[in-house]
Amino acid sequence: MIKAADLPDILPVFPLPRALLLPRARLPLHLFEPRYLAMLQDALKTPERLIGMVQPRQMPDGQPPALHAIGCAGRVTGFSETEDGRYMITLTGISRFRIKDEVDGFTPYRRCAVSWAGFGRDLGASEDDPAFGRDDFFRMLSRYFEAQELKTDWENLREADDEMLINSLSMLCPFDAEDKQALLEAPSLTTRRETFVTLVEFALRDIGVEKLQ
Repeated sequence: MIKAADLPDILPVFPLPRALLLPRARLPLHLFEPRYLAMLQDALKTPERLIGMVQPRQMPDGQPPALHAIGCAGRVTGFSETEDGRYMITLTGISRFRIKDEVDGFTPYRRCAVSWAGFGRDLGASEDDPAFGRDDFFRMLSRYFEAQELKTDWENLREADDEMLINSLSMLCPFDAEDKQALLEAPSLTTRRETFVTLVEFALRDIGVEKLQ
């Protein structure tokens, strides 16, 4: 288990739109670009095996995407190579971080100096959401999944604990990059659940307006 003292000051970052990683959750990724294959190889050489997932900000043509200030570091906990040299990896979320500066260097991928201050809760035990009303939540979620033509294993979803349920849905649902960032930055599980509900309600309202037109 990674402790706060083990977290590095400089982190390789992977800017991937709408790819959300949260503490204690798992994110599968498919790596094929040479720069990110190099990033994986370098990460595997370190004791922590950390890669930072960050939402990019769109910039004018010709400029590299800027990065949102807060991302989440994941430990490479599984990987396999395909016959054509690509990698399927799994990142397990460790802790969020705040970017201080981007680091110049000779690596083909981007690296950042980061601060872990303010995210000590991420390294602790899973969170609960005492105010969580599951019946109303699942009724809303059922309408959303039907409207978006999404499928899921409802039995397993209902059996998941609060954190796994909210975080998994936050990562999997097709929200835009700014909405994913809002879910990432939520200070507690309760706040993330409230943010998720708001996003779903807006989406349902938009779908209803479109149907009326």
